[in-house]
Amino acid sequence: MCRKTNACNKQADRDDILIFFAGSSGIFQDMNREILRLTVPNIVTNLTVPLLGMADVAVAGRSGGAGYIGAIAVGTAVFNAIYWNFGFLRMGTSGFAAQAYGARDSDETVSVMIRALSVSLVLGVLILLLQTPLAAVSFRVFGGGETGALAHDYFRVRVWSAPATLALYVFKGWFIGMQDTRTPMWVSIGGNAVNIALSVLFVFPLGMGMAGVALGTTLSEYMSLAAFVWVWLRRYGTAWRSLGMREVFGVRKILVFFAVNGDIFLRTLCLTAVTTFFVYASAWQGDEVLAANTLLMQMFTLFSYFMDGFAYTAEALTGRFIGEDNIRELVRYIKRILLWGSALALFFFLVYGAALRPLLAVFTDEDNIVELALRSRVWIMAVPLAGFLAFLYDGILVGATYSGLMRNVMAVSTALFFGLYYLLEPLSGGSALWVAFVSYLLSRGVLQMWFSWRALRRTSRLA
Repeated sequence: MCRKTNACNKQADRDDILIFFAGSSGIFQDMNREILRLTVPNIVTNLTVPLLGMADVAVAGRSGGAGYIGAIAVGTAVFNAIYWNFGFLRMGTSGFAAQAYGARDSDETVSVMIRALSVSLVLGVLILLLQTPLAAVSFRVFGGGETGALAHDYFRVRVWSAPATLALYVFKGWFIGMQDTRTPMWVSIGGNAVNIALSVLFVFPLGMGMAGVALGTTLSEYMSLAAFVWVWLRRYGTAWRSLGMREVFGVRKILVFFAVNGDIFLRTLCLTAVTTFFVYASAWQGDEVLAANTLLMQMFTLFSYFMDGFAYTAEALTGRFIGEDNIRELVRYIKRILLWGSALALFFFLVYGAALRPLLAVFTDEDNIVELALRSRVWIMAVPLAGFLAFLYDGILVGATYSGLMRNVMAVSTALFFGLYYLLEPLSGGSALWVAFVSYLLSRGVLQMWFSWRALRRTSRLA
């Protein structure tokens, strides 16, 4: 019998690698099948987001030209800025639900949903009540003119989707935590199809203009919410009736809920600061540099859609195995997910090295912008290798509800980003921004890996 020796551990690692690359029958073995079962729907769901944005732009562009396209861009940016900060509703719900699922605590799984959904609805109503000052602050920078007026039209309709949008975050996170990624995928696909159909109907036959695009999105989000509610009630419709207020809204559980989600909120603020500053710093270098870096960040976004699929899987599985108090199985799955993540990072590294020019040409026919972007080829090639650990360990830490660790590491990495940029900018010019960004991604991944393994070892010893 193999004991816990270095030789045995090395053999186990070799076995993992062999199994990972083994033939295609049965989709690689049970662990890989489980990982892919959860991951593939996540990736499909993520990829529907840009497709929907493209559809809205196409509808707007064919209804009124440049002003309508600009209004969609402005309106979308405003709502992304607002809703981005509430991402904790998805991440926190996923971790809590996964742990309750692993512990086979059906009452707590339902309590997690009701607790998070209540918070999302309160926040959604608060956005509605504050819509006038939110609009004033959001559009101050854009001034008047046709685009500003159209964006206001879009905002005034789209803002009424706030309760549904935040509730959808909760449902998506909860189903992921319950090891069900297919339901969010199908709801997302159906909701996007309805959105496109309604937007076309409202804009063209009914002539509602920008308000029609916004109304299509708003109604589709409420329809998606209705679909989630219907599925949830069919599967868990009787469970919530036996729960008391103390079980759902107990003081200790509420404090833990807000502590974890508060940490995730602060982490998100740091993330927003880095991404926003990246745009501003690019703009300071001129319009062409801004355009080139924007194209390169589209490559980063494409990579993130795929890597987030594995990150969401890590959330679900980490929470489940911690709930089961099965740290040994958790470690095995984490190693396997890291193998998948490293393989995907290598794939994108090779693709960006070999085919970056045609990928960039999809977004623009301006040769000078493409050539300028290609000067930074080495940095965008480095992004997948430097960044995949950050994505995966975000998922692991969310599933484990190690939110304080996430917050602290993000704070350190954000400080490193700004420190490196201001240190190197006088010396290296444009390269400073990419050096800082790649270092920020790498430090997040390495630090989270180091501290999470230490935390898991402590948990294992306690178990």
